[in-house]
Amino acid sequence: MGPAAHGRSRLPVKYPVVPSLTEEQRVALADVLSAGPKVRRLARLFAKAGHELYLVGGSVRDALLGRLGNDLDYTTSARPDEIEELVRKVTRAVWDVGREFGTIASRIHEEDGTEWLVEITTFRADSYVDHTRKPEVQFGDHLGGDLVRRDFTVNSMAINTVDGELLDPFGGLGDLITGVLRTPAAAELSFSDDPLRMLRAARFTSQLGFRPDADVVAAMTSMASRISIVSAERIRDELVKLLLTDNPRPGLNLLVETGLADIVLPELPALRMERDEHNRHKDVYEHTLTVLEQAIELERQRGHPPDIVNRLAALLHDIGKPRTRHFEPDGKVSFHHHDAVGAKLARKRLQVLHFSTEEIKAVSKLVELHLRFHGYGEGQWTDSAVRRYVRDAGDQLEQLHILTRSDCTTRNQRKANRLRQTYEELEWRIDELMAAEELNAMRPDLDGKQIMELLGIGPGPVVGEAYRFLLERRIDDGPLGEELATAELRKWWALRQQGDG
Repeated sequence: MGPAAHGRSRLPVKYPVVPSLTEEQRVALADVLSAGPKVRRLARLFAKAGHELYLVGGSVRDALLGRLGNDLDYTTSARPDEIEELVRKVTRAVWDVGREFGTIASRIHEEDGTEWLVEITTFRADSYVDHTRKPEVQFGDHLGGDLVRRDFTVNSMAINTVDGELLDPFGGLGDLITGVLRTPAAAELSFSDDPLRMLRAARFTSQLGFRPDADVVAAMTSMASRISIVSAERIRDELVKLLLTDNPRPGLNLLVETGLADIVLPELPALRMERDEHNRHKDVYEHTLTVLEQAIELERQRGHPPDIVNRLAALLHDIGKPRTRHFEPDGKVSFHHHDAVGAKLARKRLQVLHFSTEEIKAVSKLVELHLRFHGYGEGQWTDSAVRRYVRDAGDQLEQLHILTRSDCTTRNQRKANRLRQTYEELEWRIDELMAAEELNAMRPDLDGKQIMELLGIGPGPVVGEAYRFLLERRIDDGPLGEELATAELRKWWALRQQGDG
């Protein structure tokens, strides 16, 4: 009988135990069980109270892969109130992640300075009903029902905290070794219960480097439309986790191939524009994934942690091209204003996915500015142009550097080297002006109060006009100094009054 045949039935009382662990795996599991005195005490408290407690899911998977972090996930026969009561005997740092979902979280500090983030959840089985956006939670009373409802077999293993045995009823260890993503129950049943698992399949494809088996891919393809019942926030969070992996390309390809991207991020598959027989423009979809990979590598080279704004900008920078593609009379293909169109599309998509206002502004600005560098030719950067580039980029200057550099995917090595050198020269010019003029705090030489005193006016729109005039002069000519700025302001005011008269 295969794993899917178990369905929702209760597993035998004696769960299958894995006897063939390597010595390295046994040591890894022993280490996680003996994580620290307080963690061990927690296990003893549950046992003394008559409750089962198992380490489960990603904690077991990552321990077997030799990459366990400081997060420990447990499942238990205890109900949420009982969990909280027992955990508070070990630590005061306890909070309610979702009592209705059966989860209580805590932070445990060991004497040696180690800190564990512990989440304990009551045995449960989730399912979506009809077209609801939230899973219906039912608490269970045995481990088997809990494990069969988990997303993939590699996450359906458990360690008994009493005797240290690894329980693997669905063959997760074998799948972990071969790098395969399978579901413990039938894929259609698993994805029907929680459609978000289809996005998790894409994320694990990238995060773990695993390949989904044929049943998983087939179910994702046939059930793609069911993802629409999942809340935008949960979809966003999975997309973020996928994009923040070291290699998002396989997961994104899986979303596109199965049709899930048509629903959650339709701008991405839209980049697979049909190319004419003369191949008069490059494959925009493949170019986009290459830009994303290069942005991730530059992020690493420049010493930055994974940055979702940077990665979203790389992924979305050309989404305006399908709407702006035009075949010119001479046979060439143009995408005029795809930067501006793409910025609007990016803003709209990120709003639908409920990204933060700050993230939406930052990504759409980068999409809008990603061609700015190419608008100045090769090396024809005046001080004024450099100041405007810095002013327009604002807080996203470093991210704009990364996006612009990553956007070069030409196979012509001579052209690539020339673009790289030209952009390096621009960065040098920015650094020079930064040091000389404090470009990071670029403002006019006179503030609003001084403007009102000099012009003898009160607060109002005119002050803003005067401020913008002085800022433009600052950008064009660099710091003017208070005396020259005052003279320029008086000239502007005189001309303005003449025009009004």
